[in-house]
Amino acid sequence: RALASNSDIEPLRRCIILDIEGTTTPISFVTDVLFPYARDNVGRHLDATYDSAETQDDIKLLRAQVQEDLENGVAGAVRIPSSDAGKEEVIAALVTNVEAMIKADRKITALKALQGHIWQTWFKKNELEGVVYDDVPKVLERWAALGVKVYIYSRGSRLAQRLLFGYTNYGDLRKYIYGFFDTTVGNKKETKSYHKITASLGVDHPSEILFVTDVYQEAIAAKTAGLEVIISVKPGNGPLPDNHGFRTIKSFSEI
Repeated sequence: RALASNSDIEPLRRCIILDIEGTTTPISFVTDVLFPYARDNVGRHLDATYDSAETQDDIKLLRAQVQEDLENGVAGAVRIPSSDAGKEEVIAALVTNVEAMIKADRKITALKALQGHIWQTWFKKNELEGVVYDDVPKVLERWAALGVKVYIYSRGSRLAQRLLFGYTNYGDLRKYIYGFFDTTVGNKKETKSYHKITASLGVDHPSEILFVTDVYQEAIAAKTAGLEVIISVKPGNGPLPDNHGFRTIKSFSEI
């Protein structure tokens, strides 16, 4: 059993699910470093890896998404020429589309897949380093020692999540993390997503899972699914409604 910061006794959870932005990592790192880096290096990445199977798969996904966008009149979508048109023309069109998708902050599989692969290339070249709050590493280590299984649930792809925690300013933290969930299980603001995650973790009851997030709508969805919820309050996080009813923390050491 663990002692809460408000001096009440609360049961030790079997599983803890953590959000990333505003919870383990400053929102500014994602918005001011990761996303701009991916945007600014689309052309360089595609040019360097164009003939690889991975990049060709990414291009196939982007082609399908752009075709759908053109049919639906999505702003910023431009036709991608066929491969016969030449590498340079294809890449130029891809860059235009990807820049528009990033500017619109779209949460789509084709974009997330490409971003993850861009980050993978440059994380491994030590051009990027993941950032976590100072309180995160020690608490992850403590939870692991207690036998608590920690998972990540983020809008970013599982690849992007593994990269961020694998190449942090505190070294590789993946040894403390049992698994990664992304939006392939569902939208983070929908209750059914947390039902799916609960079923996959093998707990007897959803209340054995603690979910930590900075987003009120996600907290509501998880609570409705029966999970215990704590909201992370960090500099730069969005405001919470008055009388929101959730326990809040400023540091993981309070859990």
